[in-house]
Amino acid sequence: MTDRMPATPHLPDVPAHERLIVALDVASADQARALVEQLGDSVHFYKVGLELCMAGGYFELIDWLVARGKKVFADLKFFDVPETVRSAVRGLRGRGITFATVHGNQAIMEAAGAEKGEVRILAVTVLTSLDRGDLDDLGFECDVESLVLSRARRAMDAGCDGVIASGLEAPRLRAELGRRVLIVTPGIRPVENRPVDDQKRTVDVAQAFANGADYIVVGRPIRGAADPRAAAEAIQTTIRAVLGSR
Repeated sequence: MTDRMPATPHLPDVPAHERLIVALDVASADQARALVEQLGDSVHFYKVGLELCMAGGYFELIDWLVARGKKVFADLKFFDVPETVRSAVRGLRGRGITFATVHGNQAIMEAAGAEKGEVRILAVTVLTSLDRGDLDDLGFECDVESLVLSRARRAMDAGCDGVIASGLEAPRLRAELGRRVLIVTPGIRPVENRPVDDQKRTVDVAQAFANGADYIVVGRPIRGAADPRAAAEAIQTTIRAVLGSR
């Protein structure tokens, strides 16, 4: 991204239909493939995380997605000694992966940033499943927004490309860091959050983009819908209305 880019949308070269990332948080690669086939051309970008990594066939699934023209977000939240993270990030290169996540201190983020190649590294700021009470339990004395901004600044200094952050903190990130930070926002809820949901800091689709997000990650509202494809198409319609029809 450069200073010549307009403020909104933040990635004008990215088609609107690629800004929705669907989380394949299912129990097996076969279930993931079935969901992708059900969604068809309504979704072009998928997040493949820890659950599928532990289920087996992780990279085979990624290869399958890439072969079908899908973009892939490898959400493994690397958090280990820097040399281990460096090697792990190196292992993602050359596979057609667009995004990968890292979650750690400055040295860990720097190791990921130094080895990223064509993969864009996103640093986790504060998980959207955490709220103020959770941060108190973890020993953080600052407020959520200040912690997110601090971690985002450090991530950019470390050579990361962007951050994973709630839509609630996106306006401050965009105001403070401008267009150089890529903001990917999970915790998207098209309807009112349910009490059994594990996400606490949520926004809806339109609010996420209005607040400055470049991409949104949606899982349960699509995966658990009576008609997942219709749910994805409804979200894509909202995205086009907010960002334009490209």
